[in-house]
Amino acid sequence: MPSRRLDKVNELMKREIGTFVQKEYEWPGTIVSILDVEVTEDLKEGRVWVGVVGRMHPDQVLDKLNRHRGDIQRAVSRRVTLRNTPRLTFKHDNSAARGVAMVNLLDDIERNLPKAPPLPEGEHDPEI
Repeated sequence: MPSRRLDKVNELMKREIGTFVQKEYEWPGTIVSILDVEVTEDLKEGRVWVGVVGRMHPDQVLDKLNRHRGDIQRAVSRRVTLRNTPRLTFKHDNSAARGVAMVNLLDDIERNLPKAPPLPEGEHDPEI
């Protein structure tokens, strides 16, 4: 179980990586979000979970982030003082895309469901 200190490090890394990635890189027609960071207890490794929604394929985004890992690590190390700067590895987290797909599915179901007949005058829906 991660310590409170490690939880704080993960949150701080998440915020700093997210800020840097949004400021420094272009993502045409795509929303790229840093969803979570998991740093090992020895602070040597860090997995960065990335959400991608839009035109760019997640592999394109991950390739770009992993190619620029050194720049991202250096920028974060200037803002976050740790004994070690974790070696970052970017991984795709498709929960954002799954969420969008679920909302679209629910909208589709709502559009295609038959409408309930109106209640007679003076009656109330028992579920309200």
